[in-house]
Amino acid sequence: MAKKTDMLVGRGKEQELLNQIVESREPEFVVVYGRRRVGKTFLVNKYFNDRFAFKLTGLAKKSKREQLSNFTDALNRYGGGQRYTKPRTWYEAFNSLRCLLESSKKKGKKVVFIDELPWMDSRGGNLVSALEHFWNDWAGTQSDIVLIICGSATSWITRKILKNKGGLHNRVTQKLYLHPFSLAECKEYISSRGLAMSDKEIAECYMVMGGIPFYLKNLRRGAGLAQNVDEMFFADKGRLSGEFDALYASLFEKSDNYIKVVEALAKKNKGLTRQEILDATKLANNGHFSTILDDLVNCDFIRRYNGYGNKERLSLYQLTDPFTLFYFRFIRKNAPNDKPFWKYQIGTHRHDTWAGLAFEQLCLNHHRQIEQALGISGVITSVFSWTTPSYAAEKAQIDLIIKRADKVINVCEMKFYDSRYTMKKKDAEDIERRARAFRDAENVSMAIHPVLVTTYGLANNQHSHVFQNVVTLKDLFGPRL
Repeated sequence: MAKKTDMLVGRGKEQELLNQIVESREPEFVVVYGRRRVGKTFLVNKYFNDRFAFKLTGLAKKSKREQLSNFTDALNRYGGGQRYTKPRTWYEAFNSLRCLLESSKKKGKKVVFIDELPWMDSRGGNLVSALEHFWNDWAGTQSDIVLIICGSATSWITRKILKNKGGLHNRVTQKLYLHPFSLAECKEYISSRGLAMSDKEIAECYMVMGGIPFYLKNLRRGAGLAQNVDEMFFADKGRLSGEFDALYASLFEKSDNYIKVVEALAKKNKGLTRQEILDATKLANNGHFSTILDDLVNCDFIRRYNGYGNKERLSLYQLTDPFTLFYFRFIRKNAPNDKPFWKYQIGTHRHDTWAGLAFEQLCLNHHRQIEQALGISGVITSVFSWTTPSYAAEKAQIDLIIKRADKVINVCEMKFYDSRYTMKKKDAEDIERRARAFRDAENVSMAIHPVLVTTYGLANNQHSHVFQNVVTLKDLFGPRL
């Protein structure tokens, strides 16, 4: 059976889980899911090196008849010379799969990989019911069976499989969710492809497109980052033209409503409450809206958090997906053309404003690395943002607060600079003012330690003492924790 391979960059923990699955003495029903382009299929194919007892990929936007024909082709491909006739129903199709596996001479685990399962589900087709019967009646009793299903349609996977209230309830034995790459994993992947990029360029690359392997794969050797961004997103017939709409359509049913939510959040840096999102989008306050929020959280597009001191009912939702922010700030309003666009944004006020926000997102997505740099990775922590209550006379906002079990609160200031950050008197006074406003408004008795998170560090001057700690970009490239 397959073993951990160095060819899979940045997926060490996922490979360890797959190792446990194939070494298990019990039947395993595995769901591999995550957003489009994150590398789900690549992971499974590379790990097992195509040593499957049966493998099938669903067809996009095809009828039940065409899906069953595709299933038959796969049966005949893996049937060892046995010819299978086209089934009329999904029950017949999975019964044929059972016959194939029972007659298989393959030693060890018999791995069945069904990719893009959501594409195979047509109205009235009974796909899920047939899968339930296949697992409950036979496969779930066979200690040598590993069934892996995969798909980008997260809302379908969650509703029909992970939260199934029928025959598949609690049948999934392992869930493998693929997160985007961290900065360290981006660097490892980019290096593996022979691209020469500085850490700051990799960070800005992450700020544009997030840690999505497929996007990183489209970086062209010999071209600078700005040139690559132009060629991918802004050029006529660019390599990733139309990716935003395709991304949301592939993940979510009724994707227009999901886009309305992230568009509203893209306009408010600190985030919005549930009611504020409803007001901005005019969507109905119902179960479907709750599903939209849950799906976006589960796919790493947004985060749900409580503002410091707020009750659960006042949870905020904040956009954390770099590519979505970049789309709304630049791609949507700029039609593809044959002239460089991004190259001429560098250094403008518009670019610098975006870079500040995008770096804050990067830091939020790497708060574990910040904690590691502070030497508190072993301390229980909670992460918050904070804004002064509406009744407060003095207004202030803090984008990242780390509350520690050792009775210290880190208040983080995030700055994306081309050189060491030089603290000015007015900036030092502003940091002290916001820390004071936070302490007074929330009646904080714990020690407050201001922390600077920046690219290259802090220049030493008469105002730099305001920070208790400095975290640099190098620290953010720490391993995923």
